[in-house]
Amino acid sequence: MILSMLSNRRSTVVRALLVGVALVAWLAIGSLGGMAQGKLSQVQTNDAAAFLPSSAESTRTAEESKAFVDTPTLPALVVLEPADGSDVSPEQLEAVQSWAAGVPDEALPAGNEGTWSDYLVGEPAVVPSEDGEALLVAFSLDAEKAEELLADEAGVTDSFVLALRASLEESLGATATSAGELGLHAWVTGPAGFVADLVTAFGGIDGVLLLVALGAVLLILVLVYRSPFLPFVVIFTAVFALCLAGLVIYHLAKNGTLVLNGQSQGILSILVVGASVDYALLLVARYREELGRVEHPATAMRRALRACVEPITASAGTVIAGVLCLLLSDLGSVRSLGPVAAIGIASALLGALTLLPAILLIGGRRSRFLFWPRAPRPHTPTTEHDAALDPAAGHGLWAQLARFVGRRARLVWIVTALALCLGAAFLPTFKASGTNQVDLFLTDVDAVAGEEVLVEHFPAGAVQPVIVIVDEADAAAVTEAAEGVDGVSSVAPYTGAPGGAPDPDAPAIVVDGRVRLDVVTEASSDSQAAVAVVEDLRTVVHAESPTAVVGGAAAETLDTQVASEQDLRTIVPVVLLVIGLILMMLLRSVVAAALLLAANVLSFAAALGVAALVFNHILDFPGADPVVPLYAFVFLVALGVDYSIFLMTRVREESAAVGTRAGVIRALTVTGGVITSAGVVLATTFAALGIIPLLFLAQIAFIVAFGVLLDTLVVRSLLVPALVHDLDRRTWWPSALSRPQSAPREVSVADLE
Repeated sequence: MILSMLSNRRSTVVRALLVGVALVAWLAIGSLGGMAQGKLSQVQTNDAAAFLPSSAESTRTAEESKAFVDTPTLPALVVLEPADGSDVSPEQLEAVQSWAAGVPDEALPAGNEGTWSDYLVGEPAVVPSEDGEALLVAFSLDAEKAEELLADEAGVTDSFVLALRASLEESLGATATSAGELGLHAWVTGPAGFVADLVTAFGGIDGVLLLVALGAVLLILVLVYRSPFLPFVVIFTAVFALCLAGLVIYHLAKNGTLVLNGQSQGILSILVVGASVDYALLLVARYREELGRVEHPATAMRRALRACVEPITASAGTVIAGVLCLLLSDLGSVRSLGPVAAIGIASALLGALTLLPAILLIGGRRSRFLFWPRAPRPHTPTTEHDAALDPAAGHGLWAQLARFVGRRARLVWIVTALALCLGAAFLPTFKASGTNQVDLFLTDVDAVAGEEVLVEHFPAGAVQPVIVIVDEADAAAVTEAAEGVDGVSSVAPYTGAPGGAPDPDAPAIVVDGRVRLDVVTEASSDSQAAVAVVEDLRTVVHAESPTAVVGGAAAETLDTQVASEQDLRTIVPVVLLVIGLILMMLLRSVVAAALLLAANVLSFAAALGVAALVFNHILDFPGADPVVPLYAFVFLVALGVDYSIFLMTRVREESAAVGTRAGVIRALTVTGGVITSAGVVLATTFAALGIIPLLFLAQIAFIVAFGVLLDTLVVRSLLVPALVHDLDRRTWWPSALSRPQSAPREVSVADLE
């Protein structure tokens, strides 16, 4: 007796010590990671050109172009137009010229020393339009310095654009909506303008997106747990897991080990919150189940962890393996998402398996009251109780659904599969050939409005011409061929004239026997029409000079789209192979792994088909980038298979006791509520991405949210259990699932109901 008491006391001390260490460690992570999370936007890189592989033709062109210019520049364009639609008056022209000349001498934002001249190249150029109805003021930021951060940790590019807009309003009274005394409307656009508006759009990621996601999750958890305490325990776990992910990623991005962009950061927040809550729901549900069998919470937690570690770890491992397949991409933006998402999932896993148990056990024997007012108590099994363990005796929603699936298994999986095939039939209508840059924003922004005015009054492709670098001997032939391409406005050799304007009297610059030709397209360089012109241009240029290279902004877009399409063909099979192998090892069955994988691929195809209908005919989206279906596939297949993993690990556990068919019914009955809650939580968190007013994120939000619900409510609830029930023991081939000699493990009546 004394030895038993000492042993119990020793185990209590050890347990308390472990709980204390875990809580202190996570508090430290939270304090450091919270600050890092808030600074992630400062280490973002949103320049599309920076993500292209070195082998891309536009990248090689950019490298070779550096020899022709002293300093690469990033244009910031100000477009001004009289409010009354008249021609620009001499007074207006003079006022704009005076304002533009003074901008370089304006002081940097508070906390910084110097003026904007430290970051600008050359003098600003004021150019009237040929129709006389608009003015264009071109500022050239030093492209390398534009990537630096100012004292307030804001980027040079977006700070300069904000300063321009403020200066226009203060000095000229000119904005997009106000003409002021001078009578001019003004917009800041061009590459720098789009970068600034992107930074503003992504600025919602740090605060608004996270608050919306956490608020929605909290509401769902209150409905699930009907407890004032447990929802906050789960939310705290998710927030601290996000702090850990932010801490790791911030330092890796700051040191240049990985590249972080706004899209990756938004997906990271949603992924960590959704995964953390999913894992917490599974663990808390099993913990609650065990509290109904044993007296001490520590014993219940030990049993819950023993039962949940394998499916939760397998789930996290599946997602991590899936997203790491993105490392095979040629695009830095896609490739960087792999480790970013993997770190997020690993953080969610650590939080669920260490911080969450520590919080749940912090009260010792009183810990069960975290479930108040429905705190579970140990029951005393009786013959009547054991009879109630039969799912046929349950009257809850999931018990009824499980019995229905058991009675009509073949009909259920055939009808469900046909319904999914119907949705998948619309997959070919999903438009993923790329979009114009002006279509990227879902709300009105200054850069887009300014681009429309710019195109109306000035040569659209003159701002960022297509760059062709060719041997001097082939320049004449290439020029003639390029001028014959549909959509090309003009071709001129680069002479180094101020502003990049062609000077017919100046000789072309020759570097190592090569010359640069600037090809102005009729369409804006950030449009798909210009991308199509580049495709044709490359064909004719390479025919005349195989050593020539074609680059520029439109060419970078083309190379990005080509690389994305190649990624889709390369990464999808690898993801399927990796996840299939993980499922085989987890379930010890080839048939079960193949079944789950096929079901989730069909679910993905159906989700993308339905998304095509919604995007094309309801939301009227202009299209999508090729990377959208790739991201959707990786997340939906990796995340969607989670719910089947949660179900099938329980099916395997129950089947060892009561047989496969009875095990399916029991597992669906017991896990139905918690897995459905997990799916709804993850779908809700991804749907929160839709508050960021960007086309890409809105599309990802819909596809993944809808796809997760489809996986949770249809694939996991109907298709998979019906197929397993129909296949019976063949599901586990080639392994043989034998029943143990001991009595079946108890299942609480509450779970079955």
